Amino acid sequence: MGAHDVLVAGPTSAQRARSVLAAADSLTVVTGSHDCDLVGGGLHTVAHDGRVLLRVPAECRLAAEVALAPRGSLSALLKFTDISPVAVRDRVRARVTLAGWLTATGRTFDDGAHAELRLDAAHVDLDTGNGPAALGLDAFALARPDDLAAYEAGMLTHLVDGHGGLVSSLARLADPRLTRNAERVTPLSLDRGGLTLRIEHAAARHDVRLPFTAPARGPEEVGERVQELLAEARGCRRRASGRS
Repeated sequence: MGAHDVLVAGPTSAQRARSVLAAADSLTVVTGSHDCDLVGGGLHTVAHDGRVLLRVPAECRLAAEVALAPRGSLSALLKFTDISPVAVRDRVRARVTLAGWLTATGRTFDDGAHAELRLDAAHVDLDTGNGPAALGLDAFALARPDDLAAYEAGMLTHLVDGHGGLVSSLARLADPRLTRNAERVTPLSLDRGGLTLRIEHAAARHDVRLPFTAPARGPEEVGERVQELLAEARGCRRRASGRS
């Protein structure tokens, strides 16, 4: 087995987009007259069918715009940015943009100071660095976020801060031509199917996915999957030593 063997497939584009929304703690709302940033946990949720619900101050400008829009439906964009939790060059891993119409759901919150708005999407784009690509609305609605989306940031920072030596070992699974003279190797992303390393050179970077032998069904299984990768990396080192 090697880093380029597909064992557990990576997430689909729709799954990737849903994972970005699930993990995000901020977003930007763009309407015809202004932009506003919603920052903080609990200000957006994603319904089972993929529709995004926003929790906003009842007296804010956005809520007023929706209330005054024709038939109570306001054209808007929701923009989410997925940023690597660890320090790498080019930290933006993905951007998700949903275009559609915002309406008030009529839901009241216990504090009485917040209103709920719902976006009915007409278009969803995912941009992972090669330009935006449209996602099918049905695929987006049916997709589910990765099981590790809510835990990924903590796990990656823990790996970097507490187990930097393991990252160097895992890098042995990448093509040696990519790691030769590399300035730095950093874990970039983690999902139920594998770990992706970013290999940085002075004038280039390469992202290498290390697939797990079986999906991690939750954060409690990630350690076991990483140990399996490390065992494979030790095998690579022994084979390399045998050739010398």
